[in-house]
Amino acid sequence: MIAKLTDPERVAAFAELSAWQKVDGRDAMQRSFRFKDFVEAWGFMNRVALLAEKQDHHPEWSNVYNRVEILLTTHDCKGLSARDVTLARAIDALVGK
Repeated sequence: MIAKLTDPERVAAFAELSAWQKVDGRDAMQRSFRFKDFVEAWGFMNRVALLAEKQDHHPEWSNVYNRVEILLTTHDCKGLSARDVTLARAIDALVGK
């Protein structure tokens, strides 16, 4: 079973992943991205999709033209887990934080 983050783990995760925000009403984190145009946004989504598939952990997300919204949570534990932190780090690495 996948465990939810403990309170100290949660504090450390949000301190490290400062671009990610807590989601009101959900045990989740989200981040917004803006790109030059749709093609650049779509390319980013393709790279994230490959990371997600490799980690077997898939985001909730949306795309409107040059904007991509990503929400991470672990449905198996109904909240944030180490899997979300790992994927958020990998996503940040794609955009240089």
